[in-house]
Amino acid sequence: MSALTVGQDPDRTWDDLVRFRDESDWPEGSRVEIIEGIVTVSPTPAYRHNVMAARIQRRLYSVIPEDWEIFQTLSIAVPSRLGMFIPDLVVAPLQPPETESHIPAALAELVVEVTSPSNARHDRVSKPAAYATAGIPLYLLVDPWAPGGPTVTLYGEPKDDVHRVLRAVKFGDTVHLPEPFDVAIDTSEFPVD
Repeated sequence: MSALTVGQDPDRTWDDLVRFRDESDWPEGSRVEIIEGIVTVSPTPAYRHNVMAARIQRRLYSVIPEDWEIFQTLSIAVPSRLGMFIPDLVVAPLQPPETESHIPAALAELVVEVTSPSNARHDRVSKPAAYATAGIPLYLLVDPWAPGGPTVTLYGEPKDDVHRVLRAVKFGDTVHLPEPFDVAIDTSEFPVD
């Protein structure tokens, strides 16, 4: 199953979009995101996708402070970009949320996205712009579907709606995340076709 886009109503406010997303009856287990003001429903990620996220998560647990957590299904909101995203991983300090359904994206220290064929464009274009707008310090894009072959790209230093590319490696190489993580992610552990 590929992603399903639910019609966009230009008269819907941010609150209307969030309420529609949160209160509608979506297929069980699906990811429901708001991307550029459009509600998008995607299937749960495949096995290899989850393995890549899990390998990164395992490395991150060894370096994050006790008062931070790694979330796998936490929604993060960027209202200024009409975005409510569910990254594969969100690293953020633990603190009581304003709402149970999401946190402001600005609280995230790191966001990790692993592309799927149905969401690659969003992970490469729409989400990075929103994550930079929110001021998320680091964005790690794991892209097994990249046109030139599987790659991992680390973005940082957000300014306006753009992150700077800090590092880009092919699968099989190591990507180093800077402080506050200071950890190497060995991409040779990632499953490939």
